[in-house]
Amino acid sequence: MKDISSLEPKILWHYFADVIKIPRPSGKEEKIRQYLLNFAEKSGLETVTDKTGNVLIRKNATSGMEAVKPVVLQGHMDIVAEKNSESNHDFDNDPIRAYIDGEWITADGTTLGADDGIGMAAMLAVLSDEGLKHGPIECLFTIEEETGMIGAKRLEPGLFNGKTLINLDSEDEGELFIGCAGGIDTLATLSYKTKPVHNKFLAYKITIDGLKGGHSGDNIDKGLGNSNKILNRILWNAAKLYKIRISYFNGGNLRNAIPRKASAVFIIKKKYQNIFESYLNKISGEIKNELAATEPGLQINYEHAGLPKEVLTKSVQKQLLNAIYACPHGVVAMSQEMKDMVETSTNLASVKFIEGNRILITTSQRSSVDSSKQDIADQVASTFLLAKAKVEFTGSYPGWAPNPDSEIVKIVAGSYEKLFNKKPVVRSMHAGLECGLFLEKYPDLDMISVGPQIKGVHSPDEKLHIGSTQRFWKLLVDVLENMPEG
Repeated sequence: MKDISSLEPKILWHYFADVIKIPRPSGKEEKIRQYLLNFAEKSGLETVTDKTGNVLIRKNATSGMEAVKPVVLQGHMDIVAEKNSESNHDFDNDPIRAYIDGEWITADGTTLGADDGIGMAAMLAVLSDEGLKHGPIECLFTIEEETGMIGAKRLEPGLFNGKTLINLDSEDEGELFIGCAGGIDTLATLSYKTKPVHNKFLAYKITIDGLKGGHSGDNIDKGLGNSNKILNRILWNAAKLYKIRISYFNGGNLRNAIPRKASAVFIIKKKYQNIFESYLNKISGEIKNELAATEPGLQINYEHAGLPKEVLTKSVQKQLLNAIYACPHGVVAMSQEMKDMVETSTNLASVKFIEGNRILITTSQRSSVDSSKQDIADQVASTFLLAKAKVEFTGSYPGWAPNPDSEIVKIVAGSYEKLFNKKPVVRSMHAGLECGLFLEKYPDLDMISVGPQIKGVHSPDEKLHIGSTQRFWKLLVDVLENMPEG
């Protein structure tokens, strides 16, 4: 952390090191909110906290720039709390253990929180930098972006005054984002009954691990493995060949992350032991071979387990395995308007046994076409309805339609070309941003999203490029110093 704080520009890295030390998983932003309020009080800046918990900090224009157009800078407080299986990190209490690894900053077995810690750090640096010349600044810090964009959804009209908003939550250097996909979550709940287990069976535990995971928007087209689909494939075939009976299935975690790990405990008749283990070795080798290019770290491990007291009834097990096998995952359609951009996708995010003898399957869908978003959500829903599950749609948020005549896009693109002697790529993204929700409350907003290079977002492989972050800061400063009057 000390090494990070010594990087240039020190003002930016100081605040990044501060922010990632503060526990802030989604829904538990109290500590980071208090940090923001303390910062504003010490700095003598006006602060507003709305009923939802979003924080707005205002800074007056520097002398001579009072007539410059006000700018709203925006990012979110929360992080995706993902860690490797061997990590003992407590996201509710422990600071992120970050370190410099060559040209990158990464964390010790957990998400780094650069999404969107670096956006927050940039806003705090702007608010505290007395040498920066700028017009009126409003910095908006929203809550629970990663679990449904709750802060943006409940944002109150009139909270901020500016009509130009720069979102600091994208992750590709040299790309300026002017639109994004909308999204929706489809949840299926399957009730189950059990039957007792007798001693004539053996129990096994299978664990899928070592997958890269990542952002279910940015990485959905990378051919990555889905731990739930891999595990289910093995169990489905084992049920057909060897009549295994499942006790539990636990896979994935967050709705907006491609699942990296899954495990199941099941029983099998003792007479099948040798041939069954040969089957496991064979199918594991086949799956590893299929994913060798994209998932070289994939692990498929099995071991004997203690005999469970009960297993799913045959009918429920059949419904569960068939539904997960049939449920689509991955890219559904590519954009016809923008080259190499995903238009529609779906993520089979998690499978959890929960209270009340129920199994909760969480999926999320994204599309830049609203009707296609609902269509793929309906496809997923129908899969689970056939399995007699209860289905509900939650967390829907709109896309952000590109505005080719945007003034702020022209300003930022001009600054980028002037500073770095090359034109930036101007495009939409398949990941979701809060911008579409802001437009519902502030229809006159002119927006753009920018950020440094971050890889492995929503996974323990997350890393932030140092040089890219320095250029990101240089671009932001130049844009603020050269905003027009109006």
